[in-house]
Amino acid sequence: INLMKYKVIYFLISLLVILPGLYSLGRFGLKLSIDFTGGAVLEIHNTRINYPVDLGAIQNIYKEQNSDLAQTQKTGSGNYILRSKHIDADAKTQVLTKIRAKFGPTSEVRFENVGPVIGKELTQKAIQSVLLASLAIVLYIAYAFREIPKPYSPWKFGLAAVVALIHDVLVVVGVFSILGHWFNVEVDALFVTALLTVIGFSVHDTIVVFDRVRENLRKTAGKVSFEEVVNESLIQTLARSLNTSLTVLLV
Repeated sequence: INLMKYKVIYFLISLLVILPGLYSLGRFGLKLSIDFTGGAVLEIHNTRINYPVDLGAIQNIYKEQNSDLAQTQKTGSGNYILRSKHIDADAKTQVLTKIRAKFGPTSEVRFENVGPVIGKELTQKAIQSVLLASLAIVLYIAYAFREIPKPYSPWKFGLAAVVALIHDVLVVVGVFSILGHWFNVEVDALFVTALLTVIGFSVHDTIVVFDRVRENLRKTAGKVSFEEVVNESLIQTLARSLNTSLTVLLV
């Protein structure tokens, strides 16, 4: 199998995925959940509300107050926590009145407006951490590949790993920007966790391939072209990469 023969097609596919995402990201950004923006928490008690809660009905009640219901959680017998975008006391009273009209007697357990779980400072520190991690990846790979045969540069391998990482992140973030604009899909704290997982596996898969490229370069010692070495390395690591990714996907 000559995978490298179609490398231009692979680059074009990546561009077709990334460019619309970048455009959407630049124009619309990401649709942030209350984890980023903060919001209101209303806990109610109603033993007549059958579990699960009629989320659609309560969502419509919130929308009538110019807010969106982000999360619904059952905490006990007849107790529910409703997390939404910011609403004031008057809007909360209207929500309770309509819930009572639809579901019967309902009491308010607590109501409070909360700040974002993920604030600006935490976001800035996360970005700084990713930048430092990227620098560490370049330095580590450059050191680990220092004995690679000439004329190949270990620094290029490190930079290529970071480019692959950025590529994978842009695919995910771009797709969620499009989903957020057209389908109101919000990103929350779990999205950040997923993004970190993508970064981790991106680096892992890249290094697996690069390590095989390094081994094959030593074995061939310039007898075959670099493109042939890369192609053979990809084929040798393809099954492992697919199996690893499939395992993560199933989890």
